[in-house]
Amino acid sequence: MLQLEIVKRRIEAATEGIKVEIIARSSRGDALQDVPLQTVEGSDFFTQDIFDSLENGAAGIAVHSLKDMSSEHFFGTNKFAVVDRDDVRDVAIFQKDIQQKIAEGKQIVIGTCSPRREEMAIGFLQKALPQLNNSFRIVTKVIRGNVDTRLRKLDSGEYDGVILATAGLNRLLRSREDAGVKKLLKDKKLMLLPLIECVPAPCQGAIVAEAAPGKTKAVELLNMINDSSLLTDCTREKKEAIQYGVGCLQKFGVTTFNHGGNKVLYAAGKNSKGESFSKWEGLPELDIINKFFFSSTDHMGDFFQYAYHTELSRIEEPVVYVANYKAVKDNNLINELLEKKVWAAGTKTWYELAKKGIWVEGSADAFGLETLVPVWQMPLISIEKREVAVITNDQSKNNWQQKGWNVYSTYSLLEKQSTVISEQIKEADIIFWTSFRQYKQYKELLKNNVQHVCPYGETAEQFNGAGLKPVVFPNIKAFQQWRQTFGHSLSVA
Repeated sequence: MLQLEIVKRRIEAATEGIKVEIIARSSRGDALQDVPLQTVEGSDFFTQDIFDSLENGAAGIAVHSLKDMSSEHFFGTNKFAVVDRDDVRDVAIFQKDIQQKIAEGKQIVIGTCSPRREEMAIGFLQKALPQLNNSFRIVTKVIRGNVDTRLRKLDSGEYDGVILATAGLNRLLRSREDAGVKKLLKDKKLMLLPLIECVPAPCQGAIVAEAAPGKTKAVELLNMINDSSLLTDCTREKKEAIQYGVGCLQKFGVTTFNHGGNKVLYAAGKNSKGESFSKWEGLPELDIINKFFFSSTDHMGDFFQYAYHTELSRIEEPVVYVANYKAVKDNNLINELLEKKVWAAGTKTWYELAKKGIWVEGSADAFGLETLVPVWQMPLISIEKREVAVITNDQSKNNWQQKGWNVYSTYSLLEKQSTVISEQIKEADIIFWTSFRQYKQYKELLKNNVQHVCPYGETAEQFNGAGLKPVVFPNIKAFQQWRQTFGHSLSVA
């Protein structure tokens, strides 16, 4: 109903004097409340009954969640408009006593009816939840129903946690009638699942409106409310997904990343044959023919050593962003973080914090802190910049402070001198840096025409600020996959 209202408002805003009538319809998927849909033959469980309203003339425009629509129908004869897209992630929502159960080594029951979520999210959560007892194990149990129904089942103790799409929660929380969702979430613990390890379903979070091609007025309205950029993204995701499997048995995800105005497609999981895969599409191109290549990822422990401060300031802010797991070593700091809302720079930092018993709410997926700002503005999360403390090193502290962040430094970087790195960098034509600090350490040894390559985020920003114009990959994992693909063509310095 909320999605219908969004489309109605878009039509009314785009036209003058038009009257929009909403016709609610139940679906076969709604009726099959107690049956896992992957065990039922067919597709379009949540959309076919609404298609029928177009066919029989009961409605001129149909509205759906695009992720529920089969590719066969989407690439059929009807006309489509992608009207809106909310956050694409999944979120795991847990009972308030979840940490006690983990500490006691109990079995954790997670509600999901998605093979994709079961394939990716459960393995991730086993490592991402606070590692308070290595005996705890996660199992899944089928759950059906709409958002508030699933949250009520969680609240009643039938499950220890459930996995839901953030888009539906955000839309409910923005509405005046939220079906009791705000109250049901009040004492729960959240984990916003990372995009790389827990790839969303194709077109997750997108609202699509459709009309029959012969209904000229309806098609005209769709053209007026369509977001062409979103339609392009979703079309690419649907086309990519067809290669790996269809229907409710999908164990993979496909999503679009927008980093600095550059869009890339990412797909990962298991295909219909049960084969694991991971694929990036739209990564930058590099001229690597007859070039010597150096990657700092091959020498991550050889650039710096770390000097930790013996006295640390108490963190006043309720939310902490950990820029690198190396920043959290002091026991007093660890105890402080146990009482905070903690966010991590990426999955590696998340796992390391979990080993220390710290609950991590989410991460920047190694895309940089600034990419979290719109995420924190979602009604599901609701974090303001002034509430956040950044934990980092002395050398990075000033950069964050200049951007208006509250910053605490726990250690200093001390440069190591490596003859191996020095000799390789002297020969390199192309260099992938994971930090700007690495570049500064060795810049005197570089060739004049060396091509700099780095991940998106703070590192890319500093290279651009120095006028170096690097080739930018979405993150380190994207670069590593590119390197595996083209490794046979590289001469390694």
